[in-house]
Amino acid sequence: MIELFQAALEVQQFCFDRQWRLSVIGGLAVLRWGEARTTRDVDFDLLAGFGSEPDYVDPLLAHFQSRVPEARNFAIENRVLLISASNGCPVDISLAGIPFEERMIGRASPFRYAPDVSLLTCSAEDLVVMKAFAGRPQDWIDVRGILATQGGQLDWAYVCENLAPLCAVKDDHDTPARLARMREELLETE
Repeated sequence: MIELFQAALEVQQFCFDRQWRLSVIGGLAVLRWGEARTTRDVDFDLLAGFGSEPDYVDPLLAHFQSRVPEARNFAIENRVLLISASNGCPVDISLAGIPFEERMIGRASPFRYAPDVSLLTCSAEDLVVMKAFAGRPQDWIDVRGILATQGGQLDWAYVCENLAPLCAVKDDHDTPARLARMREELLETE
């Protein structure tokens, strides 16, 4: 885990030195807000907007090793840059641009994982929105852990307000209902 923290700090500092806005998401954010689990990489959301992706991708690729061939094209086409930190840990940097992502990064707050490790992480609510929207099996396990750990502390109105329009884009009416059912089930067991 120490290697992941070192990788996250290295990339975070690189971005902070350039006054770029970003937030830790994914497994490391789950460690803050949910139930402990293992993770093999570091995930960031970097506010790159639309049309200026090369302004972020090119400096990152000049400093960090790519994990895929033709990384620049891959990053711009898929809006995710796959790099390795200097210690070899994989780092996935999503190129954020939609209003939800901008709000999420604006709401991020520092969290001290260890005495010398403070990382800017997304809020629990934003993590629930992202995980539910992604909807993979591990994402739903993470959502359950966040709901179980954070319980009544979550701003449920915020979660619903931000998840619904994202799901509407992909014509997904099941995800908000599934999340509401999961929340109700957990409330009943408390």
